[in-house]
Amino acid sequence: MTIRPLAAVAAITLPLTLPAAAQQGTLAQVQQHLRATQTMTAAFTQTDRSGKTLNGTMTLKKPGKIRFQYEKGVPLLIVADGSALWFIDYSVRQVQRWPVKDSPLGILMNPDRDAARYAKVIPTANPDVISVEARDPKRPEYGRITMVFARNAAAPGGLMLQGWVALDAQNNRTTVRLSNQRFNAPVSDGAFRWNDPRKTGGRR
Repeated sequence: MTIRPLAAVAAITLPLTLPAAAQQGTLAQVQQHLRATQTMTAAFTQTDRSGKTLNGTMTLKKPGKIRFQYEKGVPLLIVADGSALWFIDYSVRQVQRWPVKDSPLGILMNPDRDAARYAKVIPTANPDVISVEARDPKRPEYGRITMVFARNAAAPGGLMLQGWVALDAQNNRTTVRLSNQRFNAPVSDGAFRWNDPRKTGGRR
C-alpha cells in the first residue's frame, strides 16, 4: 500500500479573486485561529482518488506534532514528532520520512509561519466558509493543500477546521473530513511516539 500525505474536501470555488485587502484580512483570521489552537483532536474520514475510505483519529499539538491513528485493522500510521513527518506501513515494514517544514501539513503544525508568503484565499459560494490553498511555488514537489474552515464563534479565532484536500506532485488527491473537533485540551507528548517496524521492539 502506498503511503501519501493526507488531505480534505474544499468548498465550492468561484472563478474570481478576492481584493488584496480581503485576502490579507481573511488570512490574518486563519493565522489567528492556527495560533490560538495549541492542541486539537478530531475524528477523520480519508478518501483517496479511487474512492477508498479510511477512518481514524487525528491528534495535533503545537509546535510540529500530529498523529493520524487509523481504525483497527489498517496497518498505517502517520505521525509528526516535532522534527519530521513519518509515514509507516506496518504490513511491509516500510518507513518514509518527510521534513515537517516541507510537508503540506506544515501550515497546521507551525503557527509562526507567515501564511501570506505561501497561502491564498480561494473564494467560495458560502460567506461562512473559508477556503485557503497553501503551497511553495519554489518547491512544487511538496504538493499543495486546500484547507476548509467554517466560521464558528465557539472555536479558537472564530474558525473551525472542517478538513482539507491535498494534491501531491503526481496530482494524487486525498480528501479528509473532520468531525467532533475539540480544542486546547491537554495532550501528552507520548501520543506522538511510534513503534518502528524496522527494529525489533524499537520505539520512536
